[in-house]
Amino acid sequence: MEFIFIRHGHGEHLNEYPTRLNTLHPRLTEYGKSQVSQLRDKIIVKSEDLLLVSPTKRTIESAIILKNDMNFIITPLVGPRMFPQNPEFPFLACDYILSKSEISDLYRDAKIIDFGLDCWEEGINRIDQDVFEGYAKQLLAWIGDGYNKIFVISHDGTITNYRMMLGENGLTRKDFLGEAGIYKMIL
Repeated sequence: MEFIFIRHGHGEHLNEYPTRLNTLHPRLTEYGKSQVSQLRDKIIVKSEDLLLVSPTKRTIESAIILKNDMNFIITPLVGPRMFPQNPEFPFLACDYILSKSEISDLYRDAKIIDFGLDCWEEGINRIDQDVFEGYAKQLLAWIGDGYNKIFVISHDGTITNYRMMLGENGLTRKDFLGEAGIYKMIL
């Protein structure tokens, strides 16, 4: 099984960095859309692949550009997550996830999975590591062995947290993928 982690393209909250980090629900910029469009030429998402997407506008927009339809699943279990975890770091507005009703209103055909977990208020951004790992293990068990490729469109901190949970050690912020970055991992 191959995991392909994709970081969303340049978002509006990164214009005039860091003054706009508290922008609620930032979208991709034109530059971010261009970055993701270039990815479409490098990766091929097939109908039999699984595509999981964080419930933020910039990640959903990235998925739409890559997939060209709504054949993906939105889940808070791959939403923004701080890395490294530090309770003294502020919770930024750009990391708030869309609610289920907002997703339904904006993306009518969207499929959502959350396993009935209470993770929609703040998502997985600042939850304890043990709770995050429990949620992530539920997601991995649900994925099972039914897919050759699992694409995850998410955020640098989330991707790094999943990489560590899947067995990589010693990762730091220097291992972040950056805008429209890709990281492949074979399990």
